[in-house]
Order: sequence, then structure tokens, then C-alpha cells
Amino acid sequence: MSNPADALDLYAKVEDMLGVYEAAPKLYAHYLLALREIDFDTLLDVGCGSGDFLLQMQGAFPGAYFEGIDLSPEMVRRARARGAQAECIDLCELGGSFDVITCVFDMLNYLSSEELPAFLSCLTKRLNPGGYLLFDLNTRYGFKEVAVGAFIAEDEDRFLTIDSAFDAEVYTADFTLFERRESCWHKSYAHIRQYEHDADGIAEMTRMQIVAASPVYLYGEEADKGFFVLR
Repeated sequence: MSNPADALDLYAKVEDMLGVYEAAPKLYAHYLLALREIDFDTLLDVGCGSGDFLLQMQGAFPGAYFEGIDLSPEMVRRARARGAQAECIDLCELGGSFDVITCVFDMLNYLSSEELPAFLSCLTKRLNPGGYLLFDLNTRYGFKEVAVGAFIAEDEDRFLTIDSAFDAEVYTADFTLFERRESCWHKSYAHIRQYEHDADGIAEMTRMQIVAASPVYLYGEEADKGFFVLR
């Protein structure tokens, strides 16, 4: 699939088969604790997916305004169906400004080193003075020891295979999905890439300071993610 939104839409169809929902509470806890230390009224979640993080944080901070954006029409449809304020729009085309911007579940890892500076430039323009950026990044251990390999999952109506590798700071994954539609099976394919980044480089590009950092252990005794707060 050459269209990134198509790959994201395929991911939306299989997200529940990947163990994301089981791991999410451990990761969300880092964001929740950080947000409790911040005085904010507005929050934008970039790459909001199906709205799970937005809705949980909205429940924790009922007095604040929460909005999400995602490039996948299917993800945004699901988020809206659950009651989240979400829009299918590129960050650089979005108006308004926010006290906090979040990039949850390795969202920044989907951007290449060439794409990241322009994205971060648009991001900082959406932040209010003194605003915060909260994000998590995959560690090299997370890429090489957790994500790499062959993966198969299935249920009554879906059969999914993922073949992945990590080489030269780039993680690649080939998703092949078979979906049952009445008496036939429909096949779809997506090639997804992620890129290794470090928080110091992101801080330098945004001209922000790292004010908090902590390791994240989702799948074992070694950190597979790092969580960071920039101001």
C-alpha cells in the first residue's frame, strides 16, 4: 500500500489482535501521572487512533478540553463513535493551540529522520507558550527483542500474519490480513516502517527542555519504551 492512510486503516482493523489494549494501561499510567503535575486546560492527542487514550484522560480530567487527530479515516470514525472529539486532518493543517500535546504509543517512531523536523515545527506552532509535549519512544530493545519476528493471530473472521525486521535503525513490518466477507476471504496488505529516535534530538529540534523522563516496561524486565515530558 502506497497510501499511509491505507496502512493505518488496515492497522485499525487488527489493533485488537496485537495485545495493544492489554499493554495500554501501563503506558497510560505514565501520561496520567505527568498530567496530574501540569496545570492545563486544553490537550491535543496527535495520532489518536480509536480514541482510547483520549477518553481515559478526559475521564480523569473532566474540566479540560480534549481533541484528537489521526490520518486514518477508519480510526477517526471509531473514535467519534465512542464519543471522542476527533478529526481526520494533518497536524500542519490544524488550527488553534493547546496547553499540552501528546504523541502516544510510539507515534513519533512512525516519522523518518527527514520527516520529523517539519512535523515538530508544526507541533510547536500548536503549543501555547509554556506548553508541554508528552511522548514515548521505542527503545532499541523494544525494536529488536520485542517487535521483531513472525507473528500470527486469528479469529473466526480474520487471519493476520506479520513479518518484521530491524536493521540500520529502521523497523519494517509486513502485515497481511485475510478477512471473511460472506463466503469469500478478502486479502489486504500493508508495509509499515518505524524509525529509531532519541529524546535529546527531539528536544533540540523543538528547542524545548526535557523536564521528565522514565523507562517503560510493557513486555518484560527491560525497558521497551521511554516516556518523556518536554516544556
